Amino acid sequence: MKELTLYPADLASMTVAQLVMLSITDFVVSERNVDEAIAYLKQLRVKLDAAKLQRFGEQARAALRESGRDFGTAHVNDGALHVKYELPKKVTWNQAVLKEMAERIAASGEKVEDYIDVKLSVSESRYSNWPTTLREQFAAARTVEEGKPSITLTLDGGAA
Repeated sequence: MKELTLYPADLASMTVAQLVMLSITDFVVSERNVDEAIAYLKQLRVKLDAAKLQRFGEQARAALRESGRDFGTAHVNDGALHVKYELPKKVTWNQAVLKEMAERIAASGEKVEDYIDVKLSVSESRYSNWPTTLREQFAAARTVEEGKPSITLTLDGGAA
């Protein structure tokens, strides 16, 4: 990080209106310093999480297995420290196999939606390249909303 003229605590105590009134240089430098602080803290979070897992993970995982479960929550104590260990189940489905299963379900006369969650979508690039007549047919199913705006600031000469 560069020399700070406005510390994160100073920025945190300022209102949005006060931030708007900062000089362009202070604004850009403050934004860069906050971004660098966030990146630094994310690295620390990863390191601390790895240390927690190394220190308590095996004991907690053993407690989970001893309870007869592969996933879920286990509680262990290490002296005065109570450790809550959560191991969520992450399930993924093979899309090609699910498609085949959906076709079989439909062929048997059953409703696919009774067994499988179905979400249909059209890529925007594909939609944009369709002929007008085809786009018009799909227009009633399409909703366009604003995403989150992004503004990137740089000072002339790349100083920021």
